[in-house]
Amino acid sequence: MKAMILSAAGGPLRLLEVPRPKPAANQLLLAVRACGVCRTDLHVLDGDLQQARLPLVLGHEIVGIVVEKGANVRAFDLGQRVGVPWLGRTCGHCRYCASGAENLCDTAEFTGYTLDGGYAELTLADPHYCFSLPDEYADAEAAPLLCAGLIGYRSLVATGNAQRLGIYGFGAAAHIIAQVARWQGRELFAFTKPGDSEGQDFARQLGAAWAGGADQAPPQGLDAAIIFAPVGDLLPQALRHTVKGGTVVCAGIHMSDIPSFPYELLWGERCVRSIANLTRRDGDEFFAIAARAGVRTTVEQFPLAAANEALQRLRSGQIHGAAVLIPGPDGAVGQKL
Repeated sequence: MKAMILSAAGGPLRLLEVPRPKPAANQLLLAVRACGVCRTDLHVLDGDLQQARLPLVLGHEIVGIVVEKGANVRAFDLGQRVGVPWLGRTCGHCRYCASGAENLCDTAEFTGYTLDGGYAELTLADPHYCFSLPDEYADAEAAPLLCAGLIGYRSLVATGNAQRLGIYGFGAAAHIIAQVARWQGRELFAFTKPGDSEGQDFARQLGAAWAGGADQAPPQGLDAAIIFAPVGDLLPQALRHTVKGGTVVCAGIHMSDIPSFPYELLWGERCVRSIANLTRRDGDEFFAIAARAGVRTTVEQFPLAAANEALQRLRSGQIHGAAVLIPGPDGAVGQKL
């Protein structure tokens, strides 16, 4: 099969012919129909996340068709469409797994990081960590739901019942979860890179009551804020605009260093918390409401061989919505849905 291979931190990815994977007794073999390109892929590529198993196939927003099942697999049918997320495997018995916090399992494995992912024509997956996907979404539209959607949903839940919600970094996760928040009746305030008028217009189209640069103050205090951009300098900014008792959620797996800030920004029972990975319960809850909430994903498709281009455009902020790789002849550069 063809796969884009990361051989060393810093890349680039190389398109290579590699052996067709064979499913073990407890694995599925999937033909990849679409794979989202996530900012976490950039962190793996750049070496910010240092436990990657190299050489590696990136990609953890996978939509695939079951083409082969291991001898012990009972879930899913041949030909069925499934989704594969970041969380690829956990131990199932540690203190975290036993308490419902499997996202914190110390021996967890992750798709496209410690396990080969979906920048390929075929991939292996543990059926216990796969999801059935709503029929309302085409393959490319469904792919971003598997990380941007799931991490965004977990971040939104962490804000509690906040009515005035700030979102810093209006990319793939923000454009999905903004729709859920609006469906829930929340008021949205979007923060983009200073001067990104196109991104601010995009946020307003998705229901933001206000959109401006991250260096600007919103017209009203925020009950909570979610920081999707991996920029530590944004944390004091978000605290500055959050009311007493409010919460600032850091949603990324990696963030640049947070600068020191005066205690008065935190005082008043403000809370700062991070989001780590996801649980299967997050997926069950999110996929149950995504279509009901009217969530639609804005995606730009790329062929598998153009993965480096897609990553670079994501890095430079040229993707509004999500980039998605399409193995095979259907992946046309620049095709939008």
